[in-house]
Amino acid sequence: MLRPREVSAGVALFPARTPTLPPATHTNSYALGEREIVLVEPATPYADEQREWLAWARALAGAGRTPVALLLTHHHEDHVAGAEVLARALGLPIWAHAETAARVGVAVARALADGDAFTLEGPVPRRWRVLHTPGHAPGHVCLLDDEGTLLVGDMVASVGTILIAPGEGDMAVYLAQLERLAGLGARTALPAHGEPIDEPEALFRRYVAHRLMRERRVVAAVTQHGEAGATAQELVSVAYGDVPVTTWPIALLSLLAHLEKLVAEGRVRAAQAGDAATRYSAVA
Repeated sequence: MLRPREVSAGVALFPARTPTLPPATHTNSYALGEREIVLVEPATPYADEQREWLAWARALAGAGRTPVALLLTHHHEDHVAGAEVLARALGLPIWAHAETAARVGVAVARALADGDAFTLEGPVPRRWRVLHTPGHAPGHVCLLDDEGTLLVGDMVASVGTILIAPGEGDMAVYLAQLERLAGLGARTALPAHGEPIDEPEALFRRYVAHRLMRERRVVAAVTQHGEAGATAQELVSVAYGDVPVTTWPIALLSLLAHLEKLVAEGRVRAAQAGDAATRYSAVA
């Protein structure tokens, strides 16, 4: 793994080891800008990785690129675990959506909202627009610049997949936001996990198609159990029978997110909602 490296003019990449979901092992941090820079994803909790991360940030500063802020795409540990240490070491403010600010134990100096924008000065000033993209996490944000570079956090990945967990995740909202991203005409996507993505619209649409395929399998599994219904634990072996058994604990969380969506849409009925023994049955 090559680090750090320049992805394109005004975008530098530093993958840091984090406690993320396998098969991913690292979370990408990005330095956006050619003179003024925003550092996205102060992710790593590990002291050795934090030292390397700080050396990267300081080398950028030594090359005439001035950090102005740390930015959080959302509140998950593999994206924010180094925020307090790294912000303090560099003397930088933290920017995040209000929903993220409410979930992290660090002070957020600027609350980002959908439609906000900031311009980073350089040989050619670069404007980034904030997109509030919940679904994976309530305060998740993406960033889009005027050249079609789209920083996507955990909306998609080029290694592994994206977990939509019940509670803070919302499958219907997530799918709607993927459709929104697909319609932006972005040329390159910068994910938090894996390599930069060319032709991101195609990937967004593949993600939507895959989730809808899985939803059909969930409905078929529920229907198979008839009026008596089945628990989520009983459904996972049918709805996710095409994936390794070792992934079923994570698959169970995705299954529950699908079931929440189907119940809200009136396509599946839930008895004893919220209980681990909840039985789900098809609506005729």
